[in-house]
Amino acid sequence: MSYKSDIEIAREAQKRPIQEIGEKLGIASADLVPYGHDKAKVGQSFINSVQDRADGKLILVTAINPTPAGEGKTTTTVGLGDGLNRIGKNAMVCIREASLGPNFGMKGGAAGGGYAQVVPMEDMNLHFTGDFHAITSAHSLLSAMIDNHIYWGNALEIDTRRVAWRRVVDMNDRALRQITASLGGVANGFPRETGFDITVASEVMAILCLANNLEDLQKRLGDIIVAYRRDRTPVYCRDIEADGAMTVLLKDAMQPNLVQTLENNPAFVHGGPFANIAHGCNSVIATKTALKVADYVVTEAGFGADLGAEKFMNIKCRKAGLAPSVVVLVATVRAMKMNGGVAKADLGTENVGAVQSGCANLGRHIENLKSFGVPVVVAINHFVTDTDAEVQAIKDFVVEQGSEAILSRHWELGSEGSADLATRVAEIADADAANFAPIYPDEMPLFEKIETVAKRIYRADEVLADAKIRKQLHEWEEQGYGNLPVCMAKTQYSFSTDPTLRGAPVGHSVPVREVRLSAGAGFIVVVCGDIMTMPGLPRNPAAKSICLNETGEIEGLF
Repeated sequence: MSYKSDIEIAREAQKRPIQEIGEKLGIASADLVPYGHDKAKVGQSFINSVQDRADGKLILVTAINPTPAGEGKTTTTVGLGDGLNRIGKNAMVCIREASLGPNFGMKGGAAGGGYAQVVPMEDMNLHFTGDFHAITSAHSLLSAMIDNHIYWGNALEIDTRRVAWRRVVDMNDRALRQITASLGGVANGFPRETGFDITVASEVMAILCLANNLEDLQKRLGDIIVAYRRDRTPVYCRDIEADGAMTVLLKDAMQPNLVQTLENNPAFVHGGPFANIAHGCNSVIATKTALKVADYVVTEAGFGADLGAEKFMNIKCRKAGLAPSVVVLVATVRAMKMNGGVAKADLGTENVGAVQSGCANLGRHIENLKSFGVPVVVAINHFVTDTDAEVQAIKDFVVEQGSEAILSRHWELGSEGSADLATRVAEIADADAANFAPIYPDEMPLFEKIETVAKRIYRADEVLADAKIRKQLHEWEEQGYGNLPVCMAKTQYSFSTDPTLRGAPVGHSVPVREVRLSAGAGFIVVVCGDIMTMPGLPRNPAAKSICLNETGEIEGLF
């Protein structure tokens, strides 16, 4: 049996005018700022007008550690949202925007798949409404103003060896990881070392996604520590006087983007911090607004539950006062077999034993998620090569873990295939059985917070950090930052810091290479192992296959 490609399905979508999608949520046309016919930003006046409404139920979709076999977290998020609407619920989806770097590098696009997609897919995977460009510009403005301040006399006495603010670009470019700037003589300033991160790793991105409004946004921007003086006292963005102009650049980007699924159900697509090097969740303002206009809000956290879900719970929910009613953990038969030692080329052959062996990874995630006090449902994202025996093996394993697994065929059938999953998720959410709490308190010392995540979530034996890192954490505590959560930057492919170590490893160590204070965002970034905040392109980047065909349509992006 042949199936249409994701791009073919997306092109056949019968999209409705974005004003009609807004009407489903009670958003009047006057409260939308349209970007063409099929996408719009929601005006701040409308967002302000719904703040006194009661919140709907928040549903988090997360996944096992990603494998080359594919898990389909975004696809399941969209499929579940459509499924809830199909069974008569007022539901909407909240997901992140896609970064150009991975799109043209490894992934080639991220908007769901099959008959569970958000559209317009091509726009979402390219420039969309310009949010990422605005973030890049705001970040770059601050970079320029720091060097400009140093050039014109350095009244703040910035130690040029201790400028902490790097530069960003929304593309994978390993050549920019470490550079020397301001070469070429006196007219170009004072030469110094710096480097680039990818835009989605920018603190500006994290701030936009955690800010509640424009006033909060500007305060957080002002709180960014950009450099240190010789006496190690910090220099803030507000000292450079860049926070006001940066807020102006981000004014429109702060507003959530409204689009639709293939089944014409509403979706917010807003913000895009990476989950392996940032906190990996869509914006607080989008999630909070969605909870005011929908009875059920389905959102996702990036990569596996050890990264995205942990940060969703410990950072986003803590900072925004959110509490999920249920967690949906996505797994596939194919990924279980790969975790069980099957090569990607052999995944189409039935292997119940490998499925059972690979379920250790799934079980670890279930146990971790339950430790936050939230009920867990496993969604088995169906692939056409799955056999009944393999699916049953996952269901049996999940029952042993005290949860339940439901097969969902949303990729193939859309909401018809996710109705069973949606029905059960709604029942659990409506039961109000969750007793959510982060896994560490604000007052816990920073290094103990790192140890808590490493030992309770990753199941490491120890955290390796030299005296310099421990001293830095202690200094930040003395400066009043000890109550911040930690944002662990590590590989997404394993519970450990070794990307080749699949399954549910124990007895490993977590080496901390670097710690960064994101005072504006409100967390400490803990860089572990060999993780990079500026990815590189693979040997054969997806960009090689992306082009316009003879009819002017985009090929290769999805």
